[in-house]
Amino acid sequence: MKRLLSLFAVVALAIAAPVLAADPGEKAPDFKGLKGVDGKDLSLSDLKDAKAVVVCFTCNICPVSVAYEDRFVEFTKKYKDKGVAFVAINCNTKTEDLAAMKTRAEDKGFNFPYVFDESGKTATEYGAKVTPHIYVLDGKRTIQYVGSFDDKQKEPSKHYVADAVDAVLAGKTVETASTKAFGCGIQNKK
Repeated sequence: MKRLLSLFAVVALAIAAPVLAADPGEKAPDFKGLKGVDGKDLSLSDLKDAKAVVVCFTCNICPVSVAYEDRFVEFTKKYKDKGVAFVAINCNTKTEDLAAMKTRAEDKGFNFPYVFDESGKTATEYGAKVTPHIYVLDGKRTIQYVGSFDDKQKEPSKHYVADAVDAVLAGKTVETASTKAFGCGIQNKK
């Protein structure tokens, strides 16, 4: 009888559990009121005029994320005038804080919003597992791409995010809709 009750409990939890991952073709989870290094709160709705939004879950301390920071700055320079918004969301709530993020953004010259997912909720709802973990959203905020920024930390030959954004801007189907993100595991309080 205990075994049957345990099985019932597992099935009930599985049915009741929310889906904790956002996949290509799905509506992007909303986020609201994330504190930015600029002292302002940011919500997905604040980016309503963007033709595409790149949501990047990242942090200050992961060597992989740090290695990509200059690429994120260059990407933003290249695509900002094309109506593309790049948003970096720090989701390492166990080890980081807004003060350290402000220093990092100033030191690196971030030209994009850098906000803190203090509750960890946004990263969880998107299904982000590592930093960096990237999502490309189209103008209707449907996810068109999930995964890594490109194929290699050093000398990449495939540029997944740029290719996905180019396809979105051209009104075409994204050829590679998902890849495996690589980096450091997210360190969330939960």
